Amino acid sequence: MTLEPHQLDAEGKRAFENRDFVQAAEYFRQAAEGYALGRAGLQAAESQNNLSVALLQAGKPQEALDAAFGTDETFAAAKDTKRQAMALGNQAAALEALHRYDEALTKYDQSAELFGQIDEGDLRAMVMKSAAAIKLKTGKITESAFKMMGSLDVKKNPGFFERILKFFMRFIK
Repeated sequence: MTLEPHQLDAEGKRAFENRDFVQAAEYFRQAAEGYALGRAGLQAAESQNNLSVALLQAGKPQEALDAAFGTDETFAAAKDTKRQAMALGNQAAALEALHRYDEALTKYDQSAELFGQIDEGDLRAMVMKSAAAIKLKTGKITESAFKMMGSLDVKKNPGFFERILKFFMRFIK
């Protein structure tokens, strides 16, 4: 029995939830191919991004980067800013896993900028925290602190830990 792309996508999501990332990746790969054959470019790009996340979780960062590469342009052409920002974030996460920190920071910054444009404060904060973590890893602590403050400022509903962190961050300005 041959499954339709939307069915493959659903199976991929189910496998992902069950933490079977290799199987999820295979379903997403097949879904993306099916969507591409049917000339459903946005759905294909969405499946490519799902594939990227599954591959990253499966410990295959180069394949994850390859899967997400260029999908941001597909979403940009369709004026789908949210998915464009997510695609850039997926690329950044793969680059980070490959220890290509400068490239990852560029992608994270682009993603955060787009999330900011569409008032997605929580997603922007998440991306900015990832960028701040890279800064900490690479020893750029002061710049990281300011990035972290920026990520806390844009979050609509900061948690308890984030409110405490925001309080302490005021003293290093």
